[in-house]
Amino acid sequence: MEIFYLLYSILSTFLTSLILSLILPFKALLRRRESARAASSFSRDEVDSVSLYEGTVWHQRRHPIKHSFQYRVRYAFIDLDCASHAPRDHLSPDEARQITDTNGPILLLTIPPSVGYEQNPLSVYYCYAVEGSTKRLKKCIAEDMLGSWNIKASDPGENLTISISVHHPEHGNYFTATLKAKKLSSSPELDHAIFFWLMPHKVAVWIYWHAIKLWWKNVRVVQHPRYNIPAYREEALTRDKRLQCCGFSDDNRHLQQRESDQSCLDEVPSKNRWFRWRDAKWPWS
Repeated sequence: MEIFYLLYSILSTFLTSLILSLILPFKALLRRRESARAASSFSRDEVDSVSLYEGTVWHQRRHPIKHSFQYRVRYAFIDLDCASHAPRDHLSPDEARQITDTNGPILLLTIPPSVGYEQNPLSVYYCYAVEGSTKRLKKCIAEDMLGSWNIKASDPGENLTISISVHHPEHGNYFTATLKAKKLSSSPELDHAIFFWLMPHKVAVWIYWHAIKLWWKNVRVVQHPRYNIPAYREEALTRDKRLQCCGFSDDNRHLQQRESDQSCLDEVPSKNRWFRWRDAKWPWS
């Protein structure tokens, strides 16, 4: 049954994107004419609320086999306090400030949906703290992360860099990913729908193509943890508390349960982290 649903989903997405792609040039022309009429009243804040970046994503996997690749990508860097149309299913600026205990601007780095399709492997929130007349980047929080992830990000300007490493209890630092991008000049005349046309589709093709390559190299498919560990959510919460309590080290022995850890775990606030559990929709649930 799942295979028929998958084929239907692919066909439906293809037809929807095809129709919307055919309409896209006419909508872009209409938006340009409307922007020209309203140029005198156009808010500079709206222009500056979205910055465009273009660069390269690089992935390297060291275990259980060596595999690496890179591809070109485009990202939007959105000031959530000024944007007229904030992305759906993302944190609001007030939620991000509450989580990170900051008081400044909140900006989101993400790949917007295009022609009816969304595929966004990573969203990063840049949370700034305002101290007097200065603004400094205090924290970055990432969505859709599993495992012991370590993320480093620069304060975006003309250049933007993000590096991510993943720690595995058996393989160590087995996965590394980097994003290096440059800021592009932006103006009200630049249509973002054209700029990001088929960007999510390209990302999906790269993801599934390299998944097939890994499968061809005899890398086994990992089942969802609920099939083997029904209490995986409770274990994830305990593991997260242990990371907060004991810190992070390369040998990962700090994640092993010890009697001396219990008092430390009890002191970690239960609401110190913010997240939502999301189950996949049928037929993947």
